[in-house]
Amino acid sequence: MRSDSTSPRSRSRFAPDRQLTVRMVTVVFLLGLLYVVFAAVLVVLLKSAVLVVVVVGGLLASQFWFSDRMALFAMKGREVTAEEEPRLHGAVDRLCALADMPKPRLAIADSDLPNAFATGRNADHAVLCVTTGLLRRMENDELDAVLAHELSHIAHRDVAVITVASFLGVLAGLAVRVGFYSGLIGGKGRRDQNTALLMAAVVAVSAAVYALSFVMIRALSRYRELAADRSAAQLTGKPSALASALVKVTGASGRIPTRDLRTAQAFSAFLFAPAPSGPGDEGDGQGESTLARLFSTHPTLQCRLDALERLSTDLGES
Repeated sequence: MRSDSTSPRSRSRFAPDRQLTVRMVTVVFLLGLLYVVFAAVLVVLLKSAVLVVVVVGGLLASQFWFSDRMALFAMKGREVTAEEEPRLHGAVDRLCALADMPKPRLAIADSDLPNAFATGRNADHAVLCVTTGLLRRMENDELDAVLAHELSHIAHRDVAVITVASFLGVLAGLAVRVGFYSGLIGGKGRRDQNTALLMAAVVAVSAAVYALSFVMIRALSRYRELAADRSAAQLTGKPSALASALVKVTGASGRIPTRDLRTAQAFSAFLFAPAPSGPGDEGDGQGESTLARLFSTHPTLQCRLDALERLSTDLGES
């Protein structure tokens, strides 16, 4: 049995982030309360607590245990060996040794979109995937910075938290769609009217749960990106390399054909940099409204660059 002293978290030399931990615990706690309310409403509707537990529990367990496989399948990624991708494996080997953490499985997604993501339930069952577009565009120090950013997500376990947290929003959103499109709202007679009122209540609660989880998850997502930037820069000692990679990725992403962006947009919260909504959308975010930033999964490019510039000064990077 593995002792606590050799747990994935204690093995990692990534700087601990107490603010990230507090935010993750807070979001999970609040979403847990929403889970209880949402499950109670489903029990009232379906009149079967067992059915609700089986369905909701089964879906949550599937997303938690198989999130890495589902993400790779959706992004059309495939695991690669050291013989197939020696540059990628060599870089991750060095960084994992520097961070003193388990090496994740490595995968490549054949896409011109320059990006990367990490997923998995813990450090021992994680996968780090990069696109061919990223490998082609990054210099070695820039690639190291991006990979360190993704490894930080794994070490801090925020990948698992964001996966579980996003489940409630998905489930609530599904309930809203079912309520609107099932045709159960409305009808004739007292019994049908009661059913209609019950379904309307379910839709209202589901919509509220979805809205709350949507805002909380995005707030956590924005902070975890800044935390990963900071941890990666501290590990590599080169904040400027990460800043350069961010500029390259953001600029290149805006020129990728829309057909190559559709899949990535669904996984935007997991990506190194957000997938733009379409060609030409590669700005620094300064023109965004406050509401747009509230709903964003990532801080603006300028916000990330400013944070890295301050860190570069603190670290005395030449």
